[in-house]
Amino acid sequence: MRGMHAYEVDYAIIGSGFGGAVAALRLAEKGYRVVVLEQGRHWRPEDFPATSWHWRRWLWHPALGCQGFFSLRLFRHVVVLHGNAVGGGSITYANTLLVPPAEVWTQGSWAALDDWARVMPGHYATAQRMLGVTRNRRAAAADERLRAMAEACDVADSWQLTDVGVFFGDDADDTGGRLYPDPYFGGEGPARTSCTGCGACMVGCRVGAKNTLDRNYLYLAQRRGAELRAQTRVTRIVPLPAPDGSAAPGGQYGYAVHTVGSDGGTRQRAIVRARAVVCAAGSLGTQALLMEARRRGDLPFLSPALGRHVRTNAESLIGIRWPGCAEDLSRGVAIGSKIRLDAYTTVEATRYPAGSDAMALLSTVMGRNDTRLGWLATLVQRLVRHPQATARLLWPGRWARESMILLCMQTLDGTLTLRWERPWWWPFVPRLRSHGAPLPHTIAVVQAFARRAAAATGGVPMASLPEVLFHIPMTAHCLGGAVMAAHPDAGVCDAQQRVFGQHNLYIMDGSVIAANLGVNPSLTIAALAERACSLIPPAHTAHAANAHAAAESAV
Repeated sequence: MRGMHAYEVDYAIIGSGFGGAVAALRLAEKGYRVVVLEQGRHWRPEDFPATSWHWRRWLWHPALGCQGFFSLRLFRHVVVLHGNAVGGGSITYANTLLVPPAEVWTQGSWAALDDWARVMPGHYATAQRMLGVTRNRRAAAADERLRAMAEACDVADSWQLTDVGVFFGDDADDTGGRLYPDPYFGGEGPARTSCTGCGACMVGCRVGAKNTLDRNYLYLAQRRGAELRAQTRVTRIVPLPAPDGSAAPGGQYGYAVHTVGSDGGTRQRAIVRARAVVCAAGSLGTQALLMEARRRGDLPFLSPALGRHVRTNAESLIGIRWPGCAEDLSRGVAIGSKIRLDAYTTVEATRYPAGSDAMALLSTVMGRNDTRLGWLATLVQRLVRHPQATARLLWPGRWARESMILLCMQTLDGTLTLRWERPWWWPFVPRLRSHGAPLPHTIAVVQAFARRAAAATGGVPMASLPEVLFHIPMTAHCLGGAVMAAHPDAGVCDAQQRVFGQHNLYIMDGSVIAANLGVNPSLTIAALAERACSLIPPAHTAHAANAHAAAESAV
């Protein structure tokens, strides 16, 4: 094919999370030349920080010298928690891999795009097999405490252990820490060590039991020839030669992907020429890249719906603390069990490992109501009546051992809009800024549960400072912004996750999700990427079609 060798790869995949990793493996299996561009670093178990107090190795904020894998992004309407690493959010997420309720496929702009109820179960099953999904076998004190809280609040029947991506070893392995040959891929994958229930999933699994993407999809993709470039940030996506990325006479088409890499403190700029691009940088990363491309005029035909329909999974992060608790609530997997309070609301028991108490800095006592005045009155009352106990309650020390984070999610809908703007206080470069009506910063049914459960178990209900002081909720699941739809007025990509107005440009991450899932979204992102890649023809078929089109255009 004329011009074929001008392109380094067939597919450049931006991001290595649950969409990008799936794309890397499936496209490599189909015979395509693939490169994965990831701005984060590759982490080995021995490299992870011992606790979350090791800021520079835990947090991701390069401008401040933090080269970790966990990031907090503050917007006017929400605080977003997400990951940056080879393996994307799988390095710092809580292992929880759940199938959402069936009704989410009947909501939002993707509702009529496919027979989702028929199509998706097979792709979920594939993703579950690849990610080693199994029922939690390391139930610990926090999970039993959630069960007791559920009984006290009359929802005991809803308690169950979570489905997680963790290797627990064989049936006789009760304590973990044993090394096994590859248990998942017939010897083609890496050896694995069984889970010890240390609770460190979100600060980096130092055991090697967590089924992160670098141990399955990415590992197998590299064995099939995919190239992985870590610490490589994409700055521009420029179509070649036509502005919509379509073929010119002679069969030339594709994109120049501009990157900045870092190695040993130096910065290297490079351009990757690819016939197709997969944006898989996470909802925030993909939106920022595409918005900047539109601002520059690189991708002028992008849908006006870009940045709309951003969802937060209707989340709230609260908790309960038991000062002086004899049990170690930090043990177990990061999210070991869950309950359902009503048809819309799920609560998951979440933990950090012992010593990782930094998140306590975002915690405070829960007020008598959801107003700032109610919180202040509660805090003052506690300080006056029980000054030492209140100081002990707010002190970060032993927080992970004495606390349970309650991750609360709902399927009820609510959206934001993100725009690429220069704020008045930072007029140098544009950045994502949120717009729209304020999101609910509390969930009444969850706060009622926390107060009742705390009273029944001798604990103190806690809330997050952003929610209390600024009425800004926190979410670990920012979704949407480039949703699937039937036409570009309603969304950014079609049913095959191809970007409207552009040829050979795909999106495979959480930004395509068009409804509040009400559960952790990682499995759904992977399953959607499995579906999208299944619709891409093998390389030999695509190359033959391109050669035919080139021959026709040359006539």
